Amino acid sequence: MAQEPVRYDVRDGVATVTLDDPPVNGYSHAMMRALDERILAARFDDAVHVVVLTGAGDRFFCAGANVGELAAMSPSFKYHFCLHANETLLRLEHTMKLTIAALNGHCVGGGLEVALACDLRVARRGAGKVGLPEVALGVLPGTGGTQRLTRLLGAGRALDLMVTGRTFDVDEAERLGIVNRVLDGSDFRAQVQEFARQFTPPHKASLAVGAIKRAVQTGGALALESGLALERELQARLFASADCREGLDAFLNKRAGAFSGR
Repeated sequence: MAQEPVRYDVRDGVATVTLDDPPVNGYSHAMMRALDERILAARFDDAVHVVVLTGAGDRFFCAGANVGELAAMSPSFKYHFCLHANETLLRLEHTMKLTIAALNGHCVGGGLEVALACDLRVARRGAGKVGLPEVALGVLPGTGGTQRLTRLLGAGRALDLMVTGRTFDVDEAERLGIVNRVLDGSDFRAQVQEFARQFTPPHKASLAVGAIKRAVQTGGALALESGLALERELQARLFASADCREGLDAFLNKRAGAFSGR
């Protein structure tokens, strides 16, 4: 029986999606289709408030596309492979739940492109290399890298990283703003779960977290007036929520809020 390329587990409001194709967790067409299914499963599950995306083992988050499979594809298949990967990562980006890439190991090429589609990126100190070295293969970062890295870092810095193709450690990735935080300690996965749970009920109003994500991810690409209109619509929905009522009452009565995600 073939190994499942993407594992899925839900615990305490956190869905953990694990890319599992040793030795480097490179994504194939089968893995991308499985990832697509897991993203939709998390999106539709009301018990899921945060999605953590990570790699199996402790050496690789993801080394990008499976080069052997890619080399054997026809030009037409390559195009549709890239198109489906774009659609999958857009689905991840558009899901109104916070997504966290947990970089347990090397995160290069298409692996970084997958991580860039998540809202936050945390890394294990000493995890390995980060970067977009596709230029060495005579291609560009074609799973969203040219667009998402530019939006994250600005054109000048993103262009420098992509045309040189250099890779760097997670501490430099944090200084550049690619990684949000680097975690120390012996149990990275437990630390990631603890980090993720702070965004779940009863600790946090997860509906508000999801709305903030949509306002940033969608509204940030719009003209200011259109972004403000989106913000107002999202706020109106939150004003009608049980979590808003709880948050206001907790504030007025000087107590910690106990949110339900509704």
